[in-house]
Amino acid sequence: MNIHHISADRLTLDRVRQILNENFKLALSEDACNRISRCREYLDNKMKNQDKPIYGVTTGFGSLCNISVGADELGCLQKNLVMSHACGTGDRVPNEIVRLMLLLKVQSLSYGNSGVQLITVQRLVDFFNNDILPVVYQQGSLGASGDLAPLAHLSLPLLGLGEVEVNGEITPAAEILKQKGWEPIELQSKEGLALLNGTQFMSSYGVWSLLKAQDLSVWADRIAAVSLDAFDGRIEPFCDQVHIVRGHKGQLTTARKMRELLEGSELIARAKKHVQDPYSFRCIPQVHGASKDSIDYVASVLETEINSVTDNPTVFPEDDMVVSAGNFHGQPIALVMDFLAIAVAELGNISERRTYQLIAGTRGLPSFLVANPGLNSGFMIPQYTAASIVSQTKGLCMPASVDSIPSSQGQEDHVSMGSNAATKLARVVLNTERVLAIELMNGAQALEFRRPARSSAHNEKLLADYRKVVPFVENDVIMYPHIETSIQFLRNNR
Repeated sequence: MNIHHISADRLTLDRVRQILNENFKLALSEDACNRISRCREYLDNKMKNQDKPIYGVTTGFGSLCNISVGADELGCLQKNLVMSHACGTGDRVPNEIVRLMLLLKVQSLSYGNSGVQLITVQRLVDFFNNDILPVVYQQGSLGASGDLAPLAHLSLPLLGLGEVEVNGEITPAAEILKQKGWEPIELQSKEGLALLNGTQFMSSYGVWSLLKAQDLSVWADRIAAVSLDAFDGRIEPFCDQVHIVRGHKGQLTTARKMRELLEGSELIARAKKHVQDPYSFRCIPQVHGASKDSIDYVASVLETEINSVTDNPTVFPEDDMVVSAGNFHGQPIALVMDFLAIAVAELGNISERRTYQLIAGTRGLPSFLVANPGLNSGFMIPQYTAASIVSQTKGLCMPASVDSIPSSQGQEDHVSMGSNAATKLARVVLNTERVLAIELMNGAQALEFRRPARSSAHNEKLLADYRKVVPFVENDVIMYPHIETSIQFLRNNR
């Protein structure tokens, strides 16, 4: 069994990918347990010896921060918080992102600055390890006081409330707790706030999208290499000298990758009649490279975020401080998720243009990539589909982070809208995956019309693998299953 120990060690994005893909279980390290327990003990002692109100611990929340709550009602205050804030709506959050939310919430609470009970964090670990996935909804967070609504839905099952999905079935959380022999958590002071404050909804969508974007960036180069050779493109724009004098890392990396992918191709090496290729081919290093650099930057920001304490107030036992501040505000990642959406969208934007060039009936390729156009529409409409998707994606790239709507009677007067940036980003990523899959369909089809000439070893291997699941199209067929199979091919062949 693969086990990841939650500790003070930095949680890398590569490690997150491994935990998710290889079905790791979680375990709290001894150090994490000690930090959590020490902080909880400090907070309990602090409340005994201090008369001054502590926000969210002995007071109400948001604009109700000046209303004190009696010591005998503190547990009820936290339970009420979780129940009242579970106001999510819209589509459900996909299970793989809910798993990420559990992982990242455990990571954030493990640092010992949140004042939670050890049993509370351990129950989140138990949910992750047993694939007990709370039912969470996509809409409801402003991305500033933490992801209040979605994290409330994530937390309800700890109390025996709300619903969970287990083995593909949605079940009341109370039934699952009973089956497992687990008692509902009795929240102590500050715990509801620790669970609901935080950026784990935004961060989980961001991390999921970032990992997908990394994969799609690799695929964009692979597919572009197929299309370039099928289009009878030129290799000269990919030489080192061109890209060294501009100096962008991603641009140079892309050019070198394209030369590697096309090494040994008979097609790329043969004499060309045309002097230049269209921008969608000639500028692959500049466009794909800019997206690579953007993806790398966003990765650095998201990795910092998932290793952060983002609830409020923040507890510092060693310094005898409980500080009400703003680490829950999603601005740092709201901005970069909007940025990443644009970077990923551009991979789809240029991909659709290459698809269009392949079906245009130029450079010796038949119109719409079929031997008998007219009788056959061939690959006419997959390009329509790609164009439709790209157009929708452009609309989704309107930044969410430039908006702010005050809430809580003006107490929370600037919000990040990071949750909207995050869910839009996920849609952009999936759209781009579909567009790249359509380009692969077209590139593979076009390459067959260059026979008997051979492409590179890489392209021929990719084509052989692809042909195991998607056939060459002689005459018109129903196309949508081939599009879906192409999407799955990208997902299953990282």
